[in-house]
Amino acid sequence: EVQLVESGGGLVQAGGSLRLSCAASGFTFDDYAIGWFRQAPGKEREGVSCISNSDGSTYYAGSVKGRFTISSDNAKNTVYLQMNSLKPEDTAVYYCAAALGPMSPFYYNDYDYWGQGTQVTVSS
Repeated sequence: EVQLVESGGGLVQAGGSLRLSCAASGFTFDDYAIGWFRQAPGKEREGVSCISNSDGSTYYAGSVKGRFTISSDNAKNTVYLQMNSLKPEDTAVYYCAAALGPMSPFYYNDYDYWGQGTQVTVSS
């Protein structure tokens, strides 16, 4: 059974940091790209960051570049999203997703599996 389980969300003040984790199981982790998406109330789901486990390529949305860092521990089948200098506009449910094969890093339809999400709330 394929599972993606996010953790690490919570409430933090503006300027603070959080580290999200995405633990994967049930598929060949090294063959997939793992993306982080977020969805705020009343807004569409947007891509935040992505990492290719096959070659290590990373991608960031412009709104988080320089503040967020994605990394992968292939031995633990886990991807992390380190979020620094958080802003109230980063408040959303954060989801991780896995994609196999050719894909666009921030096109959610290219992803095969999704986690249930973790809430991140940044207070001003």
